[in-house]
Amino acid sequence: RGGRRKKVCRFCAAPRENIIDYKNVPLLKRYLDDDWQIRKARQTGTCRKHQAQLAGAIKRAREIALLPFVPE
Repeated sequence: RGGRRKKVCRFCAAPRENIIDYKNVPLLKRYLDDDWQIRKARQTGTCRKHQAQLAGAIKRAREIALLPFVPE
């Protein structure tokens, strides 16, 4: 049977390489969709703890204009 494999949180798997920071714009862009909305944890495979940290970092980056609020 070809079932789907459970996605693994990349922040739990390699915490030293993947540090969530609002200044790390390329990392944060991976978790935004085409409309610049934050992707759901089901889509990205992140755990609850790291999804909350990601959302906070994305919101902080938007406030200081590192990321846009809406698509251009």
